[in-house]
Amino acid sequence: MDALSIAQSGMQAAQLRLDAAANNVANAQTEGFRRDEVRQQAQASGGVMAQVDKRPAPGADLPRDLVEQKMATYGFQANLQVVRAADQTLGRLLDTRA
Repeated sequence: MDALSIAQSGMQAAQLRLDAAANNVANAQTEGFRRDEVRQQAQASGGVMAQVDKRPAPGADLPRDLVEQKMATYGFQANLQVVRAADQTLGRLLDTRA
């Protein structure tokens, strides 16, 4: 995988984490609601695979979900910086070749 593909998979995983945490916050008062939890796994070829699982027992954990939202935002921004750096590098390479 190239840097853009790896960063894209990281951005998708961060978005999934943000969505799951937002869903947990929105449903915190719903009786019997089981929280979503995102599992991430590094891929041998680079990047990350993420999937949503339900917690086995019902119950809210608002502090954890709020922290998860912030961490997901930071993860997305970090991967976006990689995309921007790759774009700038490619642009400079094309400028020198032109």
